[in-house]
Amino acid sequence: MSNSATALAVPQDATLSGFLKVANSAPVLSADQEAKLARQYRDHEDVDAARELVLSQLRHVIHVAKGFTGYGLPVADLIQEGNIGLMKAVKNFDPDRGIRLVSYAVHWIKAEIYEYVLKNWKIVKVATTKSQRKLFFNLRKARKTLSSMSEQETQELANNLDVPVKTVREMEVRMTSSDIAFDGKDSDDDEFSASPSAYIPDMRYNPEEVVSKTQTSDNNRDALYAAIEGLDERSKDILQRRWLDEDNKATLHELAAEYGVSAERIRQIEKRAMEKMKGKLAA
Repeated sequence: MSNSATALAVPQDATLSGFLKVANSAPVLSADQEAKLARQYRDHEDVDAARELVLSQLRHVIHVAKGFTGYGLPVADLIQEGNIGLMKAVKNFDPDRGIRLVSYAVHWIKAEIYEYVLKNWKIVKVATTKSQRKLFFNLRKARKTLSSMSEQETQELANNLDVPVKTVREMEVRMTSSDIAFDGKDSDDDEFSASPSAYIPDMRYNPEEVVSKTQTSDNNRDALYAAIEGLDERSKDILQRRWLDEDNKATLHELAAEYGVSAERIRQIEKRAMEKMKGKLAA
């Protein structure tokens, strides 16, 4: 897997768009194709098979990584960490367990990104914007001791960086404050705790949130089924068997043989049906 890891390294920001293009253009594998490649790698250490599996899942890495952009970390770094998790997933994936690779890999992808975010949590907390990071590094360099800066030093730094004195003071407080565990117990008094879990509400079971998410899910499902019903029977059958069947998804070649047309023709029908559904869902 080391060769695959090197070949799939995420490029720097200048070429990140190129990487995204490659990821999004990678072919989507059927369940049978995926299982065959996984067995080739597991049984014969076929690196090319592993590479195909990795490439087919890169779009999922990007999707997961985008969910972590709120931490202020470079998206290229988040994707790179997710790729490491994906490659670990491919290495440990057992095709005989009856699950798709994406269901297995998403946990490895998230685990690697979580670890990366936690390792960088201090700098993320201290400075989340470009101007804050500039101030952070300059402030750290300017401080001569561990004690608080004098009023004169604070004023001079604010003047040099062209920021308000208040901003310098706030950043200094962030730098000197210690980390607090989210759910740590920091007081013998059960009625008081400074840890975030004591005062940040858990919205997962908020009735309003639950009802809203359920209604949205129901509406999306109804809209999807309505869009499918507007297709001709052949298009519906192709989409159903290519995308909606949980097990044994049909390949382009299988459907081509059944309908007596080329695999390219099946792909065209599938694409046109997708575009028609997209138009109805957007209406």
